[in-house]
This record gives sequence, structure tokens and C-alpha cells, in this order.
Amino acid sequence: MDKTTENQGARQEGGFRRNRPTSPRGRQHPKKSYSQEPVRLKTSRKHDIIPSSGDNIRIIPLGGVEEIGKNMTVVEYKDDIIVIDMGFQFKDDDTPGVDYILPNTKYLEDRKDKIRGVFITHGHLDHVGGIPYIMERIGNPPLYTRNLTSIMIRKRHEEFPHLPELNIKVVEKEDTIMVGKLKVSFFSVTHTIPDSMGLIIHTPHGCIVNPGDIKLDHNEGVPTEAEEKEFARFRKEKVLLLMMDSTNVENPGFSTPERIVHENLDKIIKEIKGRLIIGTFASQLERVMKIIMTAEKYGKKVVVEGRSMKNNIEIVLKMGLLKMKPGTIITTAEMESYPPDRIVVIATGAQGDEFAALMRMSNRTHKFFKITPRDTVLLSSSIIPGNERSVQKLKDNLARQGAKIIHYRTSDVFIHSTGHGNKGELEWIHKKVNEKFFIPIHGNHYMLRVHQDLAESIGVQRENIIVPDNGSIIEIQDGGNKIVRLKEEAPSGIMMVDGFSIGDVQEMVIRDRKMLAQDGIFVIVVSINTKTGKLKKSPDIIARGFVYVRESQDLLAQSRLIIKKTVEDTTEGMNPINFDFVKSNLADNLGRFLFQKTAKKPMVIPVVLGV
Repeated sequence: MDKTTENQGARQEGGFRRNRPTSPRGRQHPKKSYSQEPVRLKTSRKHDIIPSSGDNIRIIPLGGVEEIGKNMTVVEYKDDIIVIDMGFQFKDDDTPGVDYILPNTKYLEDRKDKIRGVFITHGHLDHVGGIPYIMERIGNPPLYTRNLTSIMIRKRHEEFPHLPELNIKVVEKEDTIMVGKLKVSFFSVTHTIPDSMGLIIHTPHGCIVNPGDIKLDHNEGVPTEAEEKEFARFRKEKVLLLMMDSTNVENPGFSTPERIVHENLDKIIKEIKGRLIIGTFASQLERVMKIIMTAEKYGKKVVVEGRSMKNNIEIVLKMGLLKMKPGTIITTAEMESYPPDRIVVIATGAQGDEFAALMRMSNRTHKFFKITPRDTVLLSSSIIPGNERSVQKLKDNLARQGAKIIHYRTSDVFIHSTGHGNKGELEWIHKKVNEKFFIPIHGNHYMLRVHQDLAESIGVQRENIIVPDNGSIIEIQDGGNKIVRLKEEAPSGIMMVDGFSIGDVQEMVIRDRKMLAQDGIFVIVVSINTKTGKLKKSPDIIARGFVYVRESQDLLAQSRLIIKKTVEDTTEGMNPINFDFVKSNLADNLGRFLFQKTAKKPMVIPVVLGV
């Protein structure tokens, strides 16, 4: 399963739907909100005082080492800080109602005067998604990346017009630049998006290497000459530290080359009868370009559905990465002028996103597309963990309309390939880089541990490997002879984009949202005579997500008796009436009663009025 960057990007099927100057939830803000300054929520967690790094090299993963996503790593030497990547993660079951999850940047905010540059390895959202929310907080330092990634970042930044302009500097793979007193050079890596790059940070004690997300181009397990040439540079480098992607370290051997996927898609596009609808990630740019060129080769017309897909195709066309004849891409309105056999549709929504093009086609709400039994739907993507049910719903809906479905798990040929190297590829890279110290990154803790075992198996000493958590402060000390993990940690409590707010969402807020989702809410409105402490009238009760009121009259009647007794027992002899005390007793007594009767714990909210 490809638990990847491009998968993270796929959560926005249909484009940066959630990311317009729109609220991140996808609903358009009123115009006045475009220039609103996001509310800054303060970090509440306390941390030890972090000592100065002195002459040591300091590495701090702020995200991406306890999860798939929100990748961000800090490299610090003396007065210079370099930031590598700035991604986000989508909400999960533990963060209901939240739009995005960000790395905690408190460490950087406190040291923004030392930040010399942000380096972005490639254009996937778990590496660039946090830029609009984080850059201003850390002083808007220069941002270095390759050309395609820079254009994608600028395109997305247009959707946040209230933010200051980014200071983007384009670098290429053979460039070497100075940031502060640190020299940084770049090399090209294979991934599922063009212009992916790795970093080499030169320090007085040796090089720090971070390839970003990486796989290898190979022929049956033998890396190509281009890969050999790219990694030959490390023969001349003294590599002090390697930080490397661990996403697919559990998978044996070598991953499927994207070239094989292209060959299989070529055959399917050529031979398919009827209309072909291909669902894939908009961020799988190399595959999307190949589909368009192949369709053109066989005299077919391409219809593009999904905002992010259209944006990305527009970018690669402007850059000259995609060359095609005028009229190859047609609009949905023009589609009816051609026989179905000559139509290839590229659509977002292979993850079952309810607003994406493919899902709207499947549930008959798309304005222009109606699925027929002559259609073939090819899902050229793996399933993001957590999306299994929505993808199954998508397939069921398509099947009910008679479409033939080709999925990567059921296809006899490869129609999808991961963007991350398997164990065999990672082992080859380790041997080429020949690092002294190693920090596994980009993956859950178990993946990092498996990567640690791999590094040990090829000769890296166990004491030279640190498996980090988010916020771990790791130092290379003693002139590059020792690597240690400090007892102090950088702030690591997750930051969240929650509507217009950016920062820590208090634990109580998240807990309340979970409670509301699980057991609902039970509101009681009580009017009390302030002179006698007696109820003025029968309490009003509002229940949502708890019980069906019309079928629970006995429960509500008993609840009113509990409310009446609790109020009058509490206020007896009380003058003046302590309304907070009354509300507390009501919540406790009624909550206990409802649990005994229903085995549920709704959120009980008493509203007490004195009249």
C-alpha cells in the first residue's frame, strides 16, 4: 500500500478545494475574510529550557517521524538554521472538525532571526501544504526549491491573498549556494513528481544528506545508469549523517518502476472499447502527462475533471514539460461530439472524496457525466489508510451503473506504483551514501525501527542511529564523533488549522467534539424563582444525537423529575442562589441518570435562568 505524499495530496481530490481562500473545509469565505489575520492560539504545553547548541550540529524533526505526513526537519549549526520541507497532514479520528494538522513551529518562532532558508524537496502536500500557515509565523525567510515546485507553491499561495509574498529562489540540481555560513548543494531524485530533489548540507565535520521522498528507477532490481551517476557523487563526500524516507521499508525487494505502469496504461488506452475514465492523484504528474500523450498518440481526446488536476496540467503546459497538439484536451461540453471509444477522462476522486469528480459521477450528481455500462473506470491509485470505506462506496456506486472497474489490487497488470523505495532500494542508497550516522524519517515509529534494523544490517553501528520522535533534539557532538539525543525536547504538541484559527486546539475542545460525535448533546433550560428557589415552569429539554425525542417520552419525563428535585434540593435555604453550583449539580445528577438508563454519556448542558 502506498502511504505516501501523493496519497496525502489526493485528499484534495477535485483540486485545492479545501485550500482556496476558501476556508480549509472547502466553503467559500465571505470576501471580507480574505484579508483577515488568522487567530493565533497560544501553545499551552510547557517545555524544559533548551540549551544552546554551541559548536554541535543540531537536528530536530518537527514532523513526519510519528506519522505519514506533515514532514518538517530543522538543521541548526551555531547561528544558522535551515528548515527542510513544510508539510501538513489531514485530520484523523483523533482530531474531529479540524481542517489540517501542522508541525509545531514554536522552536522556530523563538529563533526566527537564525533561520537562513526553507528548502522544499518536492511539490507534494505533505511537504508543501504547511507553507501558507507557517511561513509568516517564522519570519517569512527565503524559500529554495526547483522550478516546478516553485510554480506549484506560487499557484497555491494565490489562494491566500492576505499573506505576504513569498521570497522564492529557484535552484537546480547542480547548484551550490551559501545560506548563512552553511553551504548547501542539490541532487536529483526519482519520485512521482518532476523536479524532486535531495539536499547536501556541508558542515565542518562532514555532509548531512536528506534525499526527501525517494525511490529508484531500475530494470528488474538493477538501478539505471542515471541513478548510478547521480549517487556516484557520494564517493567524494564525507557523509556525516543520512536522514532518509522510511515509508516503504517493510516492503521487500524493489518497487514497481513508474515506467512499467506507463507501459500498461499505454496498452489499456490503446485497446479499451468504450469510454475510459481514469481516476488518479492530481499530484501524480508524470503519470497524468503520460496518459495525455498516450491518448493523443492513439487519436483520442482527453477530458480533465477536477480543479487540482486542471491546475497541475496548466502548470506543466506553461513550463513546456507537457507538449501536445491543440485540441487534444477538450471540454466536457465538447465530449458529446465524439464517439465514446475516442474519449479518455482523467478525473480526481479515486479516494472516494464526496466532492470530487469521480464520486459525483458515481452517485449521479455530476452535471455532465452519466456512467453507462460501456464505460471502463480505471483506478490508478492505492487506498490511503482510512479511506477504505469511501473507496468501496465509490466502487459500489460505479458497479451499480454497470461500469467495468479496473483497480490496482485486482488488475493483472501494474496500473499504479508507489513513490517510495522498498527495502532493496533503501539498502542500495545506504551503501552508496555510506553515512556515519543515520536518522530514519518519514514514517510511523514502527517503520523507523524497521529502517534502523536495515541500517544496522549493512554496517551502521547501533550507537550511531537515533530513532526520533517529533520534537526530539539530536546533536552531533565532539567534532562529529558522537550522536546523542538530548533529554530536552522542542515543543511537539500538534498545531491545527481550525477554521480561521491556527495553533493548538485545546484538548478539551477535541474531547468535547468526540463526545458530541459519539453520544450527542442534552440541553436543559431551567427557570428558577430567585426568591423561593422553586421552578417557575417545567424544564425545556433539547436532545440532539442522543435519543429520538418522540420515542423517549418516558425518559424525558423522568429527566424532568430529576431536574426538579436537583434544583429544589440544591437551592433549599440558599440565598442568594449560586447558579454555577446549581448547574454543576444538574450536570452531574442528570448525566448519571442518563447513563444508567441508556449506557450513553451525552454532553449535558444546563442553562439556568433566574426570574
